[in-house]
Amino acid sequence: MSHYYTNDPDLPHDEQTFSYELAGKRLQFTADNGVFSKRTIDFGSRTMIATVVDQALPAGPMLDVGCGYGPIGLALAKRFPARQVTMSDVNERALALAKRNAEANQIANVTIIESSVYEQIDGQFGVIVTNPPIRAGKAIVSAILAGAHEHLLPGGQLYCVIQKKQGAPSALKLMQATFASAEKIKMEHGYYILRATK
Repeated sequence: MSHYYTNDPDLPHDEQTFSYELAGKRLQFTADNGVFSKRTIDFGSRTMIATVVDQALPAGPMLDVGCGYGPIGLALAKRFPARQVTMSDVNERALALAKRNAEANQIANVTIIESSVYEQIDGQFGVIVTNPPIRAGKAIVSAILAGAHEHLLPGGQLYCVIQKKQGAPSALKLMQATFASAEKIKMEHGYYILRATK
């Protein structure tokens, strides 16, 4: 069985190309088998993008952990062209698509890298965003949330989208235990947008 949070280069291709308006910009995406939400931008990602761009964000580069084929990181990079956005994932097919999608949308202020959680992530960021891979298990999700602390600049913020039924309340508790402050800033159709500040 192949999952979107694993590498399976032998999975047959079934590419889908579609456009979607995110953060006020119409973007084109190509997705494929073996990546999360391949037919459209999932509700959680859309809700988080809309919420994050409405915040007074701390200065500094941005990081999208578990970027998939790129909707969150590319939407933020398009909206904030003066910021550098790093996008990471463990899924090579998703990363290849993210690079193609960056080119298709003429987005140059992104760096797209293969990394399991923060293993290949250097430096610190003003903002970290994640729509974490819930099916990869609680240990991975917890590592993404708690590990964000050391990769944030002082005053930096972590934004996470997670469904209540998939552990949002316990994710918030972990963030509150790890960060100076953490709160639920939006709830819609069972999805929580959580924000933690270093």
